[in-house]
Amino acid sequence: MTDIDPFANVPHEPGAPKKDPIVIADHVQRRFGGLTAVDVDHFEVQRHAITALIGPNGAGKSTFFNLLTGFDKPQKGEWQFNGNSMKGVSPAKVARAGKVRTFQLTKALNRMTVIENMRLGAADQRGENIFAAFIPTLWRQREIDITERAHGLLHRFQLFEKKDDFAGSLSGGQRKLLEMARALMSEPEMVMLDEPMAGVNPALTESLLEHIVKLKNEGVSVLFVEHDMHMVRRISDWVVVMAEGRIIAEGPPDSVMLNPQVQEAYLGVHHDTDLSEESSS
Repeated sequence: MTDIDPFANVPHEPGAPKKDPIVIADHVQRRFGGLTAVDVDHFEVQRHAITALIGPNGAGKSTFFNLLTGFDKPQKGEWQFNGNSMKGVSPAKVARAGKVRTFQLTKALNRMTVIENMRLGAADQRGENIFAAFIPTLWRQREIDITERAHGLLHRFQLFEKKDDFAGSLSGGQRKLLEMARALMSEPEMVMLDEPMAGVNPALTESLLEHIVKLKNEGVSVLFVEHDMHMVRRISDWVVVMAEGRIIAEGPPDSVMLNPQVQEAYLGVHHDTDLSEESSS
């Protein structure tokens, strides 16, 4: 990892080009009947950085996440990951390409144990092939490797003691941790987190923040949606703001919070409270 600021000389404006983007999207539009939920002209995510995607409720953030990860299809647009087109690619293939995501409402399989949930997140499971399944020598070592990686991640996320418990017995915060840990089973290059702090108590929030920063330090690119401006300012390298489906501002956290368009989007035209003060109170 280099100490050079990857955002040096990057314009503080919507659709700003980055020095080494891992994701590029152009002219992405998603409509639901007469409602345009996403209308993004240009969007880039810098590699090896933590980028926050923020905006008021209904701004289109989660819909945009779904489009970029194959869980939804737009009416128009192109987007790339690592220089490869992801248009029309299924969520499973997007994940295999190295881009994984979590959800605002966790997707843990409640009737499976924690360790079983973790194993499902691993790539290249040879035993899933109907022919290889009958030849243990073809998949046994891979299964051992997967279990070892799962154990290591459960230790890291302080869930190892829960490994044999059903996922449905975990608290909401623990499920968030499990979902993040499971996402890392495939050793992704990029992790996309949809409101990772929502519904999490303060102690686990601190743990999640530490894990996100650690991902960046390990060379993983992070894009996350979050409403808590205090959390955004603490860990983000760059902030992208959406409102009414469009990107209206980009820049470092402190700069974005002072942007009049951002304040208007969050607080309304007639509200004179500074967003930066609001977020730190």
